[in-house]
Amino acid sequence: MPRFSAHLGYLFTDRPLLARIDAAAACGFQAIEGRFPDVPAADFKHAVERNNLKVLGINTPQGGPDDFGLGALPGRERDWRAIFAQTLDYVTTVGGLAIHCLAGKVAPEHRRAAETTYVENLKWAADQAAARNVKLYLEPINPRDMPNYFLSELAHAADIIGQVGSDNVFIQYDFYHMQIVGGDLIERFKKYQPLIAHVQCSQVPVRHEPDGDGEINYPFVFAEIDRLGYPHWIGAEYKPRTATESGLAWGAAYGLHAPGG
Repeated sequence: MPRFSAHLGYLFTDRPLLARIDAAAACGFQAIEGRFPDVPAADFKHAVERNNLKVLGINTPQGGPDDFGLGALPGRERDWRAIFAQTLDYVTTVGGLAIHCLAGKVAPEHRRAAETTYVENLKWAADQAAARNVKLYLEPINPRDMPNYFLSELAHAADIIGQVGSDNVFIQYDFYHMQIVGGDLIERFKKYQPLIAHVQCSQVPVRHEPDGDGEINYPFVFAEIDRLGYPHWIGAEYKPRTATESGLAWGAAYGLHAPGG
């Protein structure tokens, strides 16, 4: 049976972050994930523990207002190490499993240097994370939504992981981005399954609930990756049409529901 995590950067956003944790548990989610939290780690941990939830991946901070991560930006290596160390401390404190390492936006003429930077930064980060039993995730993000994001192709993510050469670096496979960049969702999932430690879902083209109103047949997708033996979580990372609680019919078969439902 698929297990779902609530991405708190997208769901329950009509309330403060700690209240989103309570809301996720009330709707049947058993785990949470998201962006770097804007609350003290002790408060976040308390909210998680009182709801008996697991903490999955937390993103590294985006950096400045024009950034979307620093991992692959030449000349920003010192900044990368600082924000990664901050994230690792936070994840360790709250009992999280992984860190999604945002690569950042890179102009085409700087991509070769950026790859070298990203690999070296990830080698250093992987060693730091392994010492605390934390995984690293790399997520290809489609260029329509995030122009010039360094990592958009699944094969590129796999190649980066090979260059890093650490056994705690994995792919975060987002069906939304993968559908936009290439489709063929299940065959590509099977090809790279040994490297996939987390998946995420939302409907294409408008990133709403993973229901029947869009390009992806999610009941089939969820059943197929379950049949393939995928043992990890599925992150619900979508933009609800209205209130999150009103749009959970897609998850009823998997134990999700409006409070009291």
